[in-house]
Amino acid sequence: MRSNLVMTIIGPDRPGLVQLVATRLADNGGNWLESRMVHLGGQFAGLVRAEVDREQADALVHALESLEQEGLRVIVRAEDGAVAGGAGQAATLELVGHDRPGILRAVTTVLATHGVNVEELASSRVSAPMGGGTLFQATIRVTVPAPEVLAQVQADFEKISADLMVDLKLHRAE
Repeated sequence: MRSNLVMTIIGPDRPGLVQLVATRLADNGGNWLESRMVHLGGQFAGLVRAEVDREQADALVHALESLEQEGLRVIVRAEDGAVAGGAGQAATLELVGHDRPGILRAVTTVLATHGVNVEELASSRVSAPMGGGTLFQATIRVTVPAPEVLAQVQADFEKISADLMVDLKLHRAE
């Protein structure tokens, strides 16, 4: 029987960190299933989902946790099979506006109010092309619980977009 594990990894970025995790995983009979990894502010951060035979799970967890000696903090959780917010309509939100505090708080408050689950969020700050200043950009992949909720979310976004001075576009996933 196989166990699925989800791990969070963080530490000061340097070459070879992914190799350390991949080696511990392979040496302990694990299979790397999927991941997201990124360099942010001098730190390496990642999420990995892997599977391993149940008999080898404890040894793998111990091997991953021992990476703390290498400067990596690894937190491992067993996947429980529950899928939060997995059912519903997939949609993508694109946001662009002048950077200022509170933009994501306002947007995610609308999403949470309507029971919309954030599946993936990517954001960045970039120089504005002709006016100077800094733009905040985000792409948010969400699951909307019911088709009628999408219209309600869109209406609420229209109400807040002028106050936030952002352009918000919500698209159903094809």
